[in-house]
Amino acid sequence: MSKGHILGIDIGGSGIKGAPVDLEKGEFAEDRKRIDTPEDSTPEAVAEVVAEVAEHFKKDMKDDAPVGITVPAVVHHGIVRSAANIDPSWIGTDAEALFSKVLDRRVIVINDADAAGAAEMHYGAGRGHEGTVLLTTLGTGIGTALFLGGELMPNTELGHLELDGYDAEKRAASSIRENEDLSWEDWAERLQRYYSHVEDLLWPDLIVVGGGVSKKADKFLPLLHLRAPIVPAQLRNDAGIIGAAWLASHHRS
Repeated sequence: MSKGHILGIDIGGSGIKGAPVDLEKGEFAEDRKRIDTPEDSTPEAVAEVVAEVAEHFKKDMKDDAPVGITVPAVVHHGIVRSAANIDPSWIGTDAEALFSKVLDRRVIVINDADAAGAAEMHYGAGRGHEGTVLLTTLGTGIGTALFLGGELMPNTELGHLELDGYDAEKRAASSIRENEDLSWEDWAERLQRYYSHVEDLLWPDLIVVGGGVSKKADKFLPLLHLRAPIVPAQLRNDAGIIGAAWLASHHRS
């Protein structure tokens, strides 16, 4: 690993994954390191695992290099403000201060969907698009990232729009399809309702669909009828790590 590479770490519900990222190529510079997320996923417990992931790559990291870390929550000036799919004890946590202390270096903490969106915009399906681009991640919930002219508007949280009396992700997330054993056609009807509503609010020029289910995009994207092109993400599960590293390296202090 070159000393010029930046470490990205992606905190998920089941695993905490990290890798040094070659920002010229938009790919991992070394194989990623993955450790199971602690069952008791408090900030302190997660920080211990993050430190273990970082230690795996420490010998090759520049002393002054920042680390980018994602969390599945709203992150406002380094402080976690929501906990839809993580332990409630995260709310109010100064995550940047916590991780900076355990890693002994500058850390940038980012919403996980925003990180994935940044990766897709710079290296993947959104590359070269200067209009309004919406990335959605379909997984346990629905994460969103919104870009205008290539610039991120962070913490959009459009998976929590109320639709038909429900929090949108409680009806249309990929986990709901699995839990309710929905056919692709039935799930596509719910996605159609969701994306149509978001499209009427934002009028995006492009919609990018990420999350693990994007590997099966041919099963459901052709069933959707929207004004904007809707395409699968290209970086898939690598996007969070790559985007975290990119945002850390471009962060304005």
